[in-house]
Amino acid sequence: MSMDAAAPLFRGMDQPTLEREYNARESVASYAAEHARYVAESEQVRQSRAAKRDIVYDPQSGETLDLYLAGEGSPVFLWIHGGYWRGGSKEDNAFAAGGLMAHGISVAVMNYTLAPEAGIGEMVRQVRSAVAWLRNNGAERGLDVERIHVGGSSAGGHLAGMVLADGWLEAFDLPPDTIGTVLALSGLHELEPLQHTQVNGWMRFDTGSIAQNSPIRHIPATSGARLIASVGGLETGEFIRQTLDYAAAWKAAGHAAQVIDMPSHNHFDIALSLCEPDGVLVEAVRASIVRDAQGESA
Repeated sequence: MSMDAAAPLFRGMDQPTLEREYNARESVASYAAEHARYVAESEQVRQSRAAKRDIVYDPQSGETLDLYLAGEGSPVFLWIHGGYWRGGSKEDNAFAAGGLMAHGISVAVMNYTLAPEAGIGEMVRQVRSAVAWLRNNGAERGLDVERIHVGGSSAGGHLAGMVLADGWLEAFDLPPDTIGTVLALSGLHELEPLQHTQVNGWMRFDTGSIAQNSPIRHIPATSGARLIASVGGLETGEFIRQTLDYAAAWKAAGHAAQVIDMPSHNHFDIALSLCEPDGVLVEAVRASIVRDAQGESA
């Protein structure tokens, strides 16, 4: 190993260590098997649940979402897929609708433009545009849009964190209390270490994009949103630290934060547990949405 490779780059870690810590696919025995479960569970949901498909939520990019409707007056939960910002789709993430729909919660599963075609700032804009579209257009589709609830895993957990970030709601002409519950799974809330990994090959992070798009750097002074954060106990130390640090920072700012321990889950099947109606994550989201609907304080 060269001296350069061994030099500490982030929190005392050298480049090979950072590469290992942030290589999610290598943290499981078979990524292909994990992804096959996503596809199979998603296909089951797509076959068994009615949905309004391929709704254009962002005319600027033409990106779309699928809306799984749970009934008149139902709350809505927006799911943002992972894939390190360069993979994944709403088709192989339909599984996220299964468990919540069983509790009368509608679910929107979105696409966003992937790298390298889009940079991180554009992805963040598109996700916020999806929130705005649901708030502005959901009522005519029978949704309760008083609050928009959001979740995502890995890169999607990062993008969910950027929905919680300060300074954007006003720009989209949305009221300050738009966001309700946010489920952030295995989120990448500080982007700085990723510039030292293979991820930078397709993301091309720089100092400005890191500063502007790291959720932990943009925690608002006031927020009524509830954060539910979780990370698999079988994930790498850095994924675990990122989730715990972000939840601690959110709580330190005086906001509502709940951390759910998932000791037997890995980086991929933690999100897949959303297809379980009686799963711990589904129950946490359901309970938080109910509290919100009842007007209980965070």
